[in-house]
Amino acid sequence: MPLSVNPATEAPEAEYDTHTPEQVDAALTAAAAAQREWRATPLNHRLRLLRAIARELRSQAEPCARLISREMGKPITESRAEIEKSAWTLDHYAEHGERYLAPESVSSHASESTVVLEPLGVLLAIMPWNYPFWQYFRFLAPALAAGNGAVLKHASNVPACALLLEQIVRRAGAPEGLCATLLVEPRAVADLIADPRTAAVTLTGSTQVGAVVAAQSGAHLKKHVLELGGSDPFIVLADADLAEAAETAVRSRFTNVGQSCVNAKRFIVDHAVADEFVERVVARAGTLVVGDPMAEATDIGPLARGDLRDTLHGQVLRTLAAGATLRLGGELVEGPGFFYPPTVLDHVSPEMAAFREETFGPVASVTRVEGAQEAIDLANRTEYGLGAALWTSDLDEARRLVPLIDAGAVFVNGQVASDPRLPFGGIKKSGYGRELGSYGIKEFVNVKTVWFGPAVTA
Repeated sequence: MPLSVNPATEAPEAEYDTHTPEQVDAALTAAAAAQREWRATPLNHRLRLLRAIARELRSQAEPCARLISREMGKPITESRAEIEKSAWTLDHYAEHGERYLAPESVSSHASESTVVLEPLGVLLAIMPWNYPFWQYFRFLAPALAAGNGAVLKHASNVPACALLLEQIVRRAGAPEGLCATLLVEPRAVADLIADPRTAAVTLTGSTQVGAVVAAQSGAHLKKHVLELGGSDPFIVLADADLAEAAETAVRSRFTNVGQSCVNAKRFIVDHAVADEFVERVVARAGTLVVGDPMAEATDIGPLARGDLRDTLHGQVLRTLAAGATLRLGGELVEGPGFFYPPTVLDHVSPEMAAFREETFGPVASVTRVEGAQEAIDLANRTEYGLGAALWTSDLDEARRLVPLIDAGAVFVNGQVASDPRLPFGGIKKSGYGRELGSYGIKEFVNVKTVWFGPAVTA
């Protein structure tokens, strides 16, 4: 049964019944029927619903934020920001959906053809716990705008968030059954993918789960989009603005308690400035407040689950045993809650765990290099390719280096972040397909060519 556990106290908060096979069948039938009507709904009406959902979210921002913090542990200030970002994304697609979905005229075969974008049907969304609202709405906004329906299978440790998401959409005026939440065990996902009422699948999660979902979707020839893990490099060259780079490094690593695919994880720093950079990062990270996620002053709440904390601590211990230097943190926090302190590891080499593996928590690892070429080589020495940051004051050099970095996004002198205006996704084992922007809305549509020959008269 899905269980909601407060990660700050380790106390169970609520237990929920899983949906029975009969309830799942009814939900899929209702979603398919609602989607058939929704696809015929004028686009301006569909976009109006997005604005209504955004208003409903903002009207319930505080209880939604408090639920996020209570169920997965992020600081309350960040939970509020997540709600606002979700509403912004809905507003973005409401404003730009007509342009993104506009038919395209193409001259061909001495005739004027048209390319139109039509919905695929009911989409299965398999979503993670780390941004329980934002991850859902960044999928749902373009999906609804395009005329699709949605069935949500959320992470098992955020069932209360999952159920509230369905309620919010329904209260905003969505047609009955169009957007459903299913509380099911992971083993039930294969049946959901195989079901003929499921048209396509989107997953945000681990690379390991992504491989399973890709195989299951492929076996049934279902379109799918995968946004998976990341081990993002944060490259600091010798001419970088170190004060700004270090401040951004701390933000980029420790936001959401370090539990984001696009958190900076591997800090690859030119040897000439590494000492100063590390000192600045350690000093700033040492000011972060670890504590109750409901407290306004808290910067670092607990990790979402105990097993995540144990895995992270194991990576730290293996990295230190291999010869890295501990500059901050690195010890388990006593008392209840799945807390882990901000941790900085220096002199991390490429064969160490903190470099080779994705560290999903508040641990920064610093690797020292000689020059830009070695930095790029090490940045690419990973199975992942989601985001990357490059810090240099020489923009011509940046333009030369950016094409050499294997990533779905490169941010020069800034923090890698998702934005509804920009496509988001990765390469290599970080997945494929794109979310957000005009590219995201086109992932789950039928790109249909319509061609008219000359009229035939009797």
